[in-house]
Amino acid sequence: MTKYINKVFPTILAITLVVSCIVAPPAECSTNHGGAQLRNPILTYKVHKGDTLYDIALEHQVKLSALLQANNLTGSLIKPGDILTLPPREGNKLSESISPEEITLLARLIYAEARGESFLGQVAVGAVTLNRLVSQEFPNTLTKVIYQKTNNVYQFSPIGDGSINMEPDDQAMFAALRALSGEDPTGGALFFYNPDISKDEWIRTLPVINRIGNHVFATGA
Repeated sequence: MTKYINKVFPTILAITLVVSCIVAPPAECSTNHGGAQLRNPILTYKVHKGDTLYDIALEHQVKLSALLQANNLTGSLIKPGDILTLPPREGNKLSESISPEEITLLARLIYAEARGESFLGQVAVGAVTLNRLVSQEFPNTLTKVIYQKTNNVYQFSPIGDGSINMEPDDQAMFAALRALSGEDPTGGALFFYNPDISKDEWIRTLPVINRIGNHVFATGA
């Protein structure tokens, strides 16, 4: 599967980014310098409907962590009309921070957690995982996010029960790629659960922001 990803991922990602650029509203970037000539002008970006922090960081070739820090953000929630400060560009594109092995790992998680859900529901599970990567409340690498333990309990049950080791199908793989391209049907959720199965009382106290298939999606308390 890793060889498969190494071969097809660059092509799929390139197509995804081209399509995103075609359908997305044009970027409204401006230089905020108050009429003075500055050596390092401050660039800003006006958020459009459908934008995600991942999209913006990728488009402007800046690190997600740097974008968060520049705007004093602790989560992934943004809304149309927000003005974001763009940090200086760095040499490596953001997409390079996610390895082919991590893409496969994300697809495995999606398959284990949501193989009975719709494609949209699978993208949603991937989006929650990536939203955690953005949030300062969670670890700073995708692998660490997926394998995180709290009070000696894995955040994602497939890690504990071993189902993370199942081979993902093509739909789970493409759901992972869609989530990585910035699609987030949850609206910024950091948690999800199946109310018919979950026995966790704490997670039921979190603010619900969406329901997709059998899963409830929630943000932090």
